Amino acid sequence: MGQFPSVEHSGRRLAWRERGAGPTLLLLQGYGGTATDWDPTFLAGLTETFRVVRPDPRGMGGSSVGDPAEALTVASMAEDALVVLDACGGGAAVVVGWSMGGFVAQAITCLAPERVAGLALIGTDAGGPDAVVADPDVWARLIDPSGTPREQASRLLHLLFPMPLADSVDAEVGDVVAGARAVIDPAVLRMQDAAIAAWHAAPPLGVPSEAPPTVAVAGADDVVIPAANLERLAERWRGCQTVAYEGAGHAVMAQQPGPIVELVRSLAG
Repeated sequence: MGQFPSVEHSGRRLAWRERGAGPTLLLLQGYGGTATDWDPTFLAGLTETFRVVRPDPRGMGGSSVGDPAEALTVASMAEDALVVLDACGGGAAVVVGWSMGGFVAQAITCLAPERVAGLALIGTDAGGPDAVVADPDVWARLIDPSGTPREQASRLLHLLFPMPLADSVDAEVGDVVAGARAVIDPAVLRMQDAAIAAWHAAPPLGVPSEAPPTVAVAGADDVVIPAANLERLAERWRGCQTVAYEGAGHAVMAQQPGPIVELVRSLAG
């Protein structure tokens, strides 16, 4: 069974889930996601090798917002993740981030490189004005809060997975995703929207002189964060290994869990 601990920091509660044994792995969620939303096959594969720590982002799941007037940024999300890592015993971890979580993973590596033993970036971009962003219509659908939770879930799943797989995933887990959507605070999603916009507007953070072993993967059919960002990630993170999976979309770790777990394991040495 997983643990459900939390820590108080700067007037907010930061919660996480923990499972597995071995070297610590910090697993960072994307936009609108919580610690419980990971693909079960992908998560199970990681826990065969690692103690996987999955924080709930600020204002999501078991984590509270704190002062609502305090701006949410990628850097503040990185600080939250480091607080959780400290509460779990400190030291360095393999850091894995998907989508917005990949922004946070990179920020952690730039701000506290000694805490990152390896870096895995899944369906993400390097930030700054040079990032390849989604078509405006795609992004508008991603952040659209209209409709019932079930309608929102269907819209989301059809962006995360390519057709015809999206239809079958929607039929299988759409109700579960709808339940998760129903309890999300729309104000927190707007805060995440703003953090993502700022990530793309500002120049990227400086990369440490000694970058950790890094892998970056994407779905070749990703419409949310296009796979063209792999080239930019490889330029930014020296020695970065990149892989694009044909036929996979934004939730590439749910379509290629085994190969991606193996790439993450390679970071542990």
